[in-house]
Amino acid sequence: MIESPAASLSVVDAASRRRSIRTFVQQPIPREDLEQIIEVASLAPSAFNAQPWRFVVVEDAALKAKLAAAAFNQRQVLSAPAVIVLYTDIVDTIANVNEIMHPGLPAEQREQSVTRIVGFLQEKGEADAESWGAAQGNIALGFLLLAAEGLGYQSSAMAGFDPEAVKQLLGLPANVRVNALVAVGKGAEEGFPHHRHPVSRLAKFV
Repeated sequence: MIESPAASLSVVDAASRRRSIRTFVQQPIPREDLEQIIEVASLAPSAFNAQPWRFVVVEDAALKAKLAAAAFNQRQVLSAPAVIVLYTDIVDTIANVNEIMHPGLPAEQREQSVTRIVGFLQEKGEADAESWGAAQGNIALGFLLLAAEGLGYQSSAMAGFDPEAVKQLLGLPANVRVNALVAVGKGAEEGFPHHRHPVSRLAKFV
C-alpha cells in the first residue's frame, strides 16, 4: 500500500500545475521519492494486466552525459538529478507471465488466462507485440508524470532520442521499445503556462 505524503497534490492539482521543465535545481532526489514515483507509475492499468513497462533510473553524472548524447544533447538530461528511462518488454512479459496473474485466481482460471494472453501476444508476432506493449507503456508514462508532480517534483518527457543508442548504453535487450526519457527534479524555471484545447473542441457528448 502506497502512503501519500502530507504534501502530495490531488490528481487534478498535479495535472493543472504540471509543466515541461528543462532546467533543474542541482539537488539529488531521495531514493524513497524515486521509488514512490515508480510505484505510482506501476499502478497504471494495462490490457490483461500485462504490465510490460520497465524503468531505469539514471543518476550517475557520467552515464547521464552519455545519455544526453543519445538524446541529441537536450539540456534537461544533464540538468536533472535523475532521468527515468521508461521502456517496455513483451518478451520478458511472456517469459514471466505467471507474475501478472492475480494470486486469487483459481488454478483452472489461471491456466486459461495464461494460455489466452500468451496466445494473443504470440499471434501478433514479435514486432507487433512489442508495439502493443509500447502503447500500454504510454499509460504508465502519464501516471509517472503526475506522480512526480504530485510529490513536488517537475519533469520533462522526451521522445527525441536514438532508441538503439539508449538500449546499447543501458544494456537493454534488442527487442524492447523505449517509450520516453523523463527528466525529473526540482524545477529551476516556471515553464510555459498551459495552452490547451477546450473540452468543447475535444469532446462530443451524445
